[in-house]
Amino acid sequence: MKKIILSILAVGLVAQSCTKVSENVYDKYPASEFYSSPKGADIALASVYAQVGGNWDGVGYAGADNGWYDLNSFSSDEQVIPHRNTGDWQLDFAQLYQRQWLPSFGIINNTWNWLYKSVYIANLAVSQLEAAKADEAKIAEAKVLRAFFYYLLIDDFGNVPFFTDNNVTVDKLPQASRKDVYDFIVKEITENADKLSETKGGAYYGRFNKWAAYTLLAKVYLNAEVYTGTPKWAESLAACNKVAQGSFTLHPGSANATSPLGYQYYELFGDKNPTDETILSIYATVDIVSRNILTIRSLNGPNFMAVYGYSGWNGTVIPEDFYNKYADNDIRKKQFLVGSQDGGVTYTATISSLDNPGAGANEGVRDTKFVPALPMNGGGASNDFPIFRYADVMLMQAECNVRLGNAAAAKPLVDAVRQRAGLGALTSNPTLTDIYNERGFELNFEGHRRQDMIRFGTFTQARGVVPAVGDFRKLFPIPTNALNANTSLKQNPGY
Repeated sequence: MKKIILSILAVGLVAQSCTKVSENVYDKYPASEFYSSPKGADIALASVYAQVGGNWDGVGYAGADNGWYDLNSFSSDEQVIPHRNTGDWQLDFAQLYQRQWLPSFGIINNTWNWLYKSVYIANLAVSQLEAAKADEAKIAEAKVLRAFFYYLLIDDFGNVPFFTDNNVTVDKLPQASRKDVYDFIVKEITENADKLSETKGGAYYGRFNKWAAYTLLAKVYLNAEVYTGTPKWAESLAACNKVAQGSFTLHPGSANATSPLGYQYYELFGDKNPTDETILSIYATVDIVSRNILTIRSLNGPNFMAVYGYSGWNGTVIPEDFYNKYADNDIRKKQFLVGSQDGGVTYTATISSLDNPGAGANEGVRDTKFVPALPMNGGGASNDFPIFRYADVMLMQAECNVRLGNAAAAKPLVDAVRQRAGLGALTSNPTLTDIYNERGFELNFEGHRRQDMIRFGTFTQARGVVPAVGDFRKLFPIPTNALNANTSLKQNPGY
């Protein structure tokens, strides 16, 4: 030990005697140089994308629970988590389906907080990249990301606080009209979409490229009448046609023994979303970045244990009337489980009660659209999540064409989606009802249903045992906590 100490002292003395010492100072790297470099710019963007994937505590677009996905999915007619008569599951999931939410709901507050945290981080990335005079494509990407978050905000909440400069306190954030924020979103996307990369997959898997930006723009225009009172069907169609230039195709749907559920179609929801059809994905690897709980949350414990080796959560079910709309020869019906299953479980299609006293343990159709991908555990699986798919774009093109009086142009688009699912072509030109139903069949469990129901005028109607509600339910309330933090905010009507 003594020799070791003496050696250390000797090295120290030698070091002190040196007069020409060159050192690299790593804590004083100028921001203008850092964010102007490709790696620095990507780090700025990565902080924003981390919010899209998210994880627990209501953070993220989809993956874990109690956040944006649950708020927008359970308030629609496609899925619900009933309170169980065993005491499992809090009431607010069922109350979302019943459209009985309140401004104090935790899921509403989580969604609001996530989106505004995301806007704040996107603002920071934009300012860092602009100050550093970074590659204009990276600045454009940050701006389109910010537009994406504001799109989700006005879709859920209407008139919302709006800011692009973080140098303002929460209590001073100005509330802008839904139309003004809509105009900002459109401007940001149209000014920046063509600056983005056209690369699909690779480094741009899970990132906004040109095609994802135009898909976002098409979505914004598709719902313009809801947001502003003025329809923009032609503009939405033009944006969809831009996406079509990206050479996307429908992924094959044919039977294949090595594919999830025996069909290539379900490869779209596996470990990596195929880039022939997928436009924008959330990358997920459980316990590392994001996660996918959608199937584990649906299946009962013994059933999931028998098939996958972990206990399922016995949560999400498919309402019987939604399940019954699918044709028996539709390969998309393969995702649902009803009747006798592995583990000695028998699922019934009928749900006797949503909240009081609640559903029985095995009541409700279960969903396995996202067949759990490895690695997985009791907290979720590693399936990536498709935010935008080309099938969605095709059905948007079809809808716009019908609304513009050109149903003949819509027919081959709807037929292609149907035929991939094993169904026949329509016998006549599609109606809006045909397109609405097809969107439900194709896009269930992917976060689009509430928006579609509002646009097609069905969201407030009665569903099963749940009565109709007032039009004010087309918007969620501004959370109580947000109103307390900024007393100048005006609550949405009806709340």
